[in-house]
Amino acid sequence: MIRLPSLPACTARLAVAVVAGLLSLSAPTAQAEEIGSVDTVFKLLGPNHKIVIDAFDDPDIPGVACHISRARTGGIKGGLGLAEDTSDASIACRQVGPITLPANLKKRDGESIFSERRSLIFKKLQVVRFYDEKRNTLVYMSYSDRVIEGSPKNAISTVPVMPWAKP
Repeated sequence: MIRLPSLPACTARLAVAVVAGLLSLSAPTAQAEEIGSVDTVFKLLGPNHKIVIDAFDDPDIPGVACHISRARTGGIKGGLGLAEDTSDASIACRQVGPITLPANLKKRDGESIFSERRSLIFKKLQVVRFYDEKRNTLVYMSYSDRVIEGSPKNAISTVPVMPWAKP
C-alpha cells in the first residue's frame, strides 16, 4: 500500500479553491455589457474607485434583462486586478419583450446565470434565478461568495411573467 503524505490545511483549501475556480469556468453564464460608471474615490495612482453598472440578458429566458451595479476597487491593486472588491451589489431585472418559459425551468431553480470574479482567485459575484410557480414570477438574486466563506449581503429583483403587447 502506498501512503501519501497528508496535506496541510492551507494547501487543501487552496486545492479546493483551484478546483472550484476551474469548475466555475465551465458554467455557461450571461455576458455583461458595461452601461456606465461613476467615480467614488479619487486615486492618484491607478484608476479611481467606482460604482459600475452592467446589463445582461437572461441566457435561457428571452425577454428578461437585468442591470447590476457594484463597487470596483481602484488604485494600483485594482488596476492590476489584485484588489478584492466589496460584496455590495444591487440588481434590477425587467421584462423587455415576450417571455417564453422553458419546459424544464422548475428543475433549474437556483441556476447561476451571471458570474464575475471579485478578487484574484477566491471571491465572485453571482446572479441566480429562481421561479416562483405559484405567482408566475422569476426571482433574481445577486450575492458574493468565497470558496471558504461567503457574504450574507444580497439583493433580489422579481419579474412577473406577463403577456407582451404586440406593436
